[in-house]
Parts: sequence; structure tokens; C-alpha cells
Amino acid sequence: MKSRGAIIRQAPGKFEIADLLVDDPRQNELRVKMVASGLCHSDDHMTTGDLPVAVYPVCGGHEGGGIVEAVGPNTPGYEVGDKVIFSFLPACGKCRWCSTGHQNLCDLGANALLGARWDDPTSFRLQLEDGTPVGQALGISTFAEHTTVAVDSAIKVPADTPLEKACLLGCAAGTGWGSAVNTGGVRAGDTVLILGSGGIGANAVQGAVHAGAARVIVVDPVAFKRDVALSVGATHAVETVEEGTALAQSFTNGQGADVAIVTVGVITGDHIGQAFAGVRKQGTVVVTALGNATEVGIPVPLLELILFEKKIKGSLFGSSNPRADIPKLLDLYQAGILKLDELITTEYALDDINQGYEDMHAGRNIRGVIRF
Repeated sequence: MKSRGAIIRQAPGKFEIADLLVDDPRQNELRVKMVASGLCHSDDHMTTGDLPVAVYPVCGGHEGGGIVEAVGPNTPGYEVGDKVIFSFLPACGKCRWCSTGHQNLCDLGANALLGARWDDPTSFRLQLEDGTPVGQALGISTFAEHTTVAVDSAIKVPADTPLEKACLLGCAAGTGWGSAVNTGGVRAGDTVLILGSGGIGANAVQGAVHAGAARVIVVDPVAFKRDVALSVGATHAVETVEEGTALAQSFTNGQGADVAIVTVGVITGDHIGQAFAGVRKQGTVVVTALGNATEVGIPVPLLELILFEKKIKGSLFGSSNPRADIPKLLDLYQAGILKLDELITTEYALDDINQGYEDMHAGRNIRGVIRF
């Protein structure tokens, strides 16, 4: 069928709206009419080339939800009209990682930037009208009005789910919340230092608060983002990491934070080094942000790493199990515990996607959302 989507023809580049042809679903696939998609910084990393993909053009978007409009043959468990939220990382349920409770590391994720079907690198679900293959970002491409996806990437949710808000569960909420709760292991009474308070950082704040942190200190140079962090539970919000570290030390007899979470827009090794300096002995640094994929090196004193037993941990999708955690976070949202509405600053039409990213770079959005 014909549809429209936001594609990148090359990197560096910008999104442009193109007419697309969308495949009918095969077995274990769904075609979904999109309702809403979050404007995550990760898609911007694709436009800059920080996050390279295998095939251009590529249709962006990996955080969204929609309504099933076609179900592939011999595909049980889904019906036309079902609401789904996409997990930007697929979960096959069978590989070593899925079977040991690490669905975020599912082996299918190795093909996440390939753009083609998981099992056939020559088969694409999207193409331009002239037949040119179009890669799918993370196998889902939520920046398209319609998209065909594997059931491995779709989580069915109740019919009353407000997808225009709950779309954030497909990346931002789970990534931020899980960075604190799962990867960071925040515990009651902890002091937590969070570098960056955009869509991921604001959810890391909520996760840390929910886990019982006594103090949640947010560092962000943008006053608006600091204010939002305070509104969703942060106890302190400062402009520089030096201020944040000094605060954490003042609350802990000079020791530093128990957990530091790095959720800045474009990460460098220096950010990790700053977080490392801000945690106590046996403290944990959680690295969630993305940057240039080719950058190597972290300025960390080796003796401090060894003698103080500090830990640096990467965090992919907040170390979550999306098939279990997306419904769990949805329950928390519907119970009024997890705040999502408050994080959506502006809604955009698909044609205004580049304005949405300009607003993100200017610090005007916590999360922009495309409404289809």
C-alpha cells in the first residue's frame, strides 16, 4: 500500500517526507497504522552520522504506537484493531539472552541497523515508488504513517491505552527508568546524580525516585529542563556537573553519589569521566547516552577504578525486558505514578519533523511527539 514517511537519504543529512510503498505483512508480521511517535535523539544521531545504518535511504523512528490494520497469515495472537506499542529492540523469546531475562540483548538486535527483515538482508518492507529499497530504523520505522513490522517488535496493549502518550514507553520511559532501577540498581536512601534531563533523563529521575532514592541531583545547562526534572521528583537541579558532584559529596560526608547516570544528548568520554569522579567507592556509573560510534577512550584514573572498586556499566533500553516491562510501566502510568503527559512538550505533524528536532537542539522540548 502507499504511505508517507520521513527518510534520510544520506548522513550527514536531514529528514525529508517521501511517498513510500509498504509491504503487506508476511507470517509473523503486522501492518500498523501509526498513531504517535516520539522524537528521540537517537534518530537525530542517524542524521548526523554518529549512528551509521547499513542502507540509505532509511525511514527513521523507533519510539511509537499504532493500531494493527493487517495481520500476516498464520500469525496468532493479534487481530485487526489491536493497539500495539513498539519495542525498539526485538525479543525473539528463544535466544540465550531472552531466555535468561535479558530481552534487551536479544540476538535479533544484531540486525537492528540493517534495515531489512531479520532473516533476509535482501528483503525490505519499505520502498520508494520507483522500487528503491528503504531501510527501516530498528526494524520498525515509526516515522511512517503505516509500517510493517515483525511481531518480535510489537507489544499488544489494552484497547483504552492512550497511544499519543504511551508511545514514550517504546524507548524514553523504559530506557530512563530502567537506567536507574535495573542497570543502576538504585536503592532506598541512595544519592543519585543524573547528567542530562531530556526525555531519557527525566525518566531516570522518576525511576530513581520510585526506587527510593533520598536525593536525586540533576545536572542540565537548560533551566527549563531543570524545572521539569524538579517537577517529576528531582530533589535538586543544577547547571554544571561540578555543582552536582559537590552537592552529592555534601550529602555523603564527602564520598559522592551512589549512582551516576549519564543521559546527555551527545556523549563523549569526558562525560563518563566526570560521572566517575562524582561517585563514591563501589559507586556505579550508568552510561545510557549515545555519541559518535567511532569515539574511543574514557579519561578514568586506573588506580581509582581499581582501588575504589568503582563500576562503569552500559545500559541498553535500561536493561529492560520489554515484553514484561512495557506493560508494567503502562500500569504505573495509568496508576498516576509514572508521568508521561508532563514530558510531552510539543506535538508535531509528520511534515514538521525537522522543526521538532530544531526545538530539541534548542532545549525547548523534553519530548516532542509526532501525531499522525
